[in-house]
Amino acid sequence: MRSRTERNTQADRGDATRLASGASGEGATRDFDFTTADFERIRALIHRRAGISLSDHKRDMAYSRLARRLRALGLDSFREYLDELEKRNDASEWEAFTNALTTNLTAFFREAHHFPILADFVKRRAQPVSVWCSAASTGEEPYSIAMTLIEALGDRAAREARVLATDLDTQVLAKADAGVYAWDQVKHLTPERLKRFFLKGTGSHAGLVKVRPELRQMIKFEQLNLTDSDYGLRQNFDAIFCRNVMIYFDKPTQAQVLTRFEPLMKPDGLLFAGHSENFTYVTQAFRLRGQTVYELTRGRGASPSATSTTSAASTVSGAKTPAKSEPLGASV
Repeated sequence: MRSRTERNTQADRGDATRLASGASGEGATRDFDFTTADFERIRALIHRRAGISLSDHKRDMAYSRLARRLRALGLDSFREYLDELEKRNDASEWEAFTNALTTNLTAFFREAHHFPILADFVKRRAQPVSVWCSAASTGEEPYSIAMTLIEALGDRAAREARVLATDLDTQVLAKADAGVYAWDQVKHLTPERLKRFFLKGTGSHAGLVKVRPELRQMIKFEQLNLTDSDYGLRQNFDAIFCRNVMIYFDKPTQAQVLTRFEPLMKPDGLLFAGHSENFTYVTQAFRLRGQTVYELTRGRGASPSATSTTSAASTVSGAKTPAKSEPLGASV
């Protein structure tokens, strides 16, 4: 009989092979049984906890990512894992479950047409400006926003600007907070941006870069669940970036999120969406202004409810303090 370690190692390799080859569903050989009932239960749980709607073609992804949790916990079936998840209601395991099923694909200045629009917009706004990046992932998007504010407003005005960066996934927030990236992730940036905004790693950090402290200080990273009924935010925003996250929500959830955005925006504020997202038929609060850029339709911003002042963190799974990285000191 194979040991569990041997089974786990071979299963990890098998999961990767099946995903790469597109093997699916019922016929693939797997380390654990994974029934339709298991997948439907996972879909219901992640929708209830995070508003994410898993489509049928995400079945292999759900198996591969959650099978790692079964192995880590020494469990033998998805049914046992899901039973334990619901019965024990362990915040840390709910966090691991949610993190496993969220997808984080991002890059610096992704969907680049948005940033000149943001730059032109903030120049005409009352200072200081505030921007909320509501799906921050590993940080490339909020750092791109902060760089844009500095380039548009100058160092002095940008230091007064506020950038809130939130995400449901605490693991990616820890990476975002550290601000350390592989060279391949920034090599497409201009030499001017690399020199102005990054430090180059040397020695054991060779091949890495780190955002400069003045850029990092512009951003506040917090955990927040967009499906929570109360975000606990007291400030209003000139612009909200909510890109490539609504595609994981069904229409009712999208409408709820947009309804919660509306009172958090200053008059004539802008909402930036992802390239495959269309809010035109979801809400009347925003009108399309340009390519995946929406403008708030009302003329006056309502003040958000004065609720929690301590944190914008989600209560879904308990926020963790992002880990700090070792310093990188040389200029790029």
